[in-house]
Amino acid sequence: MALICSISHEVPEHPVVSPVSSHVFERRLIEKYIAENGVDPINGEAVSEDQLIDIKVQQVVKPRPPTATSIPAILKLLQDEWDACMLHSFTLRQQLQTARQELSHALYQHDAACRVIARLTKEATAAREALATLKPQAAPGIVPAAAAMPAGGAIPGGIPEPMEAAEPGPVGMTEDIIQKLQEKANLLTAERKKRGKKVPEDLVPSDDIRAYRPLASHPGLHSASVPGILALDMQAADTSKVLTGGADKNAVVFNKDTEQVTAILKGHTKKVNNVIYHPTEDVVFTSSPDTTIRIWITPSSSCSQVIRAHDAPVTGLSLHATGDYLLSCSEDRHWAFSDIATGRVLTKVSDDSIGHALTCAQFHPDGLIFGTGTGDSVIKIWDLKERTNVATFPGHSGPITALSFSENGYYLATAADDAVVKLWDLRKLKNFKNITLDERHEVKSLAFDQSGTYLAVAGTDLRIYLCKQWQELKVFSDHTDMTTGVKFGQHASFIASSSMDRSLKFYGLQ
Repeated sequence: MALICSISHEVPEHPVVSPVSSHVFERRLIEKYIAENGVDPINGEAVSEDQLIDIKVQQVVKPRPPTATSIPAILKLLQDEWDACMLHSFTLRQQLQTARQELSHALYQHDAACRVIARLTKEATAAREALATLKPQAAPGIVPAAAAMPAGGAIPGGIPEPMEAAEPGPVGMTEDIIQKLQEKANLLTAERKKRGKKVPEDLVPSDDIRAYRPLASHPGLHSASVPGILALDMQAADTSKVLTGGADKNAVVFNKDTEQVTAILKGHTKKVNNVIYHPTEDVVFTSSPDTTIRIWITPSSSCSQVIRAHDAPVTGLSLHATGDYLLSCSEDRHWAFSDIATGRVLTKVSDDSIGHALTCAQFHPDGLIFGTGTGDSVIKIWDLKERTNVATFPGHSGPITALSFSENGYYLATAADDAVVKLWDLRKLKNFKNITLDERHEVKSLAFDQSGTYLAVAGTDLRIYLCKQWQELKVFSDHTDMTTGVKFGQHASFIASSSMDRSLKFYGLQ
């Protein structure tokens, strides 16, 4: 029930009660009345402000004033509400436009940041490649000092400049050298007979070869400006040490296990087209169309010898089983036999029977004979001691591109620009098997594994064959350009290949 002021007869905002008359009043009205008259307005008795008693009630909602009860008054209220809504809507539109501008600016900044990040990433990649080209990465266990040369040819360390032979011409093969070659051949033949036809126990079986998959790819070993890896080799004693020769005029030593470049060898003035890793020492050999052969000490990345055996581009390079001598061939139609320790050419023979360049050369595992390929499709077998041609294998069409002797010493695999791999029996001196590839299929490299069980054919793609049955086990087509080199790891536990796509790839079991 609402309280009513006894003076105004309206609901009081601050009701009080007079203890004299017990009536309810509005405080401000009764205070004014007492201030003027000093008595209660109802019974006229004296009363003071201090005697008034506050009444605590809930806030009273006043009824709508009479002006809001007519239609014009209601229309006026609606108009005011509409105006307020329009003003609020205008303010929201202004805020929306500001937010859109801020969002547009933020998106522009994000796009600019993405462009900067992309550019910096590209520059960082180029810088890494340049760094890998200019400075080899430090690898564990590598000491920057000159390593020892193979037996019979120690080279003193710390040589700042490569040495060259003083004599301009061949110095000849002495009786001591010939005896050394014969003793090494007798030893290797005895070891081969001792092993017999027994396959190494640790050799990966052919079924596992079929299951090989790409394990790793390394495209940053050579310069991206002059793409292409032209040659590949491994150290026989430690097949984790890989050597590549590139179109960028450099040779690179790479460790498969640590995935690090351990040496970058600079010195050739043209592309490096042949590389050899010494089987037991940290010494490598490279050749180039610049007509030179260079001997390098890998821990110090230094060139210890420069052999100038030819007057035209060097096309083939092979290391003798002793590890002390190099065989090379050239477009000048000569093959040369050089001493690694002195850098001297011991003998140089011209094949006057042909009018074409020599395209490749390879030592027989025993080291007393070797094979050369020519530009007129002929393979020739030479006697090293007598320096004479002892056999000729015709049959290919097109320049010979690759040849490889099997470890057992019985077989020779050859390839040319005719999409055919020919197998030759050196005991019977005849061709006993042809592997015919697809038309226009190119072959750039051939390699038997260390046991002579598998043959790898690299070119348009990479193919692995089982020897004796000559059955195709696996085809790898992972390179995007011509495959230029292939090598087997220890006991064929993995396969390495190089390509003109600038990458070095490894294959094995996952």
